Amino acid sequence: MSVSPAINPVEPFLRTERMPHIWCPGCGIGTTVNCFSRALVDSKLPLDKVAVVSGIGCTGRVAGYVKLDSFHTTHGRAIPFATGLKLANPSLNVVVYSGDGDLIAIGGNHFIHAARRNVDIKVICVNNFIYGMTGGQVAPTTPLGATATTSPYGCFEAPFNLPFLAESSGAVYVARWTAYHVRHIAHSMVEAFKKKGFAFIEILAPCPTLYQRRNKLGDGLETMRYYKQHSVIKNGASTRELKLDLKGEITVGKFVDIERPTLQDAMDQRYREVLKESYCGRGGA
Repeated sequence: MSVSPAINPVEPFLRTERMPHIWCPGCGIGTTVNCFSRALVDSKLPLDKVAVVSGIGCTGRVAGYVKLDSFHTTHGRAIPFATGLKLANPSLNVVVYSGDGDLIAIGGNHFIHAARRNVDIKVICVNNFIYGMTGGQVAPTTPLGATATTSPYGCFEAPFNLPFLAESSGAVYVARWTAYHVRHIAHSMVEAFKKKGFAFIEILAPCPTLYQRRNKLGDGLETMRYYKQHSVIKNGASTRELKLDLKGEITVGKFVDIERPTLQDAMDQRYREVLKESYCGRGGA
């Protein structure tokens, strides 16, 4: 009796001809891709209506590996590419999938303005606290005291609190999980897909090659154990209180879930008002 070979449930979503991937052993990015695939299955979204946009960096490679319409864009420019894509084809579910350096450093201005405008895109930020692909430099999320190639005596620059940055800029959905919380990540992604407006999910993930090793935090497996032991779920917690330290408690959960007009809604409403004013100005009823 012949037995059919087992198929990884993620495989239908991957460009297997591009394997093996570039990610290091123990890297958390692959785990997030598994969650993303599960979320696509659970959400039942038509895959021909899903587009993935990413920038430069380790996480930016996701767009090249998923078997979806995708754009691997220039450094820090994933969000403006995604904005144009969404406005040109509003029926698309546009997902920005990139890292903390790409989205929040060189892409930081685009991030805050897309949230302010409430562009209807979903932003997944894999935060490994460092520039992983380009040599291990300090990133906007590197905790105080952590060492990097550009901070051999410890980082002295205060890092961004990403959920607080997203909420204060105008995001309508904000969540944070670690790579250990695979079911929670997938569930949050499903919620984000259904949300109308700028949705932001931060995923803390290990970078064993540069960040963990340099800071003597162990390998990827040890980091996952750390996430398990030190993460506390506090749904609805104030984003002001979510700062991260080199070591210590990690607050995870869904923090923001509100409604407000999207950029497309606001634009359509304004154009209707202008047309009405123009019509009435010409003597219309």
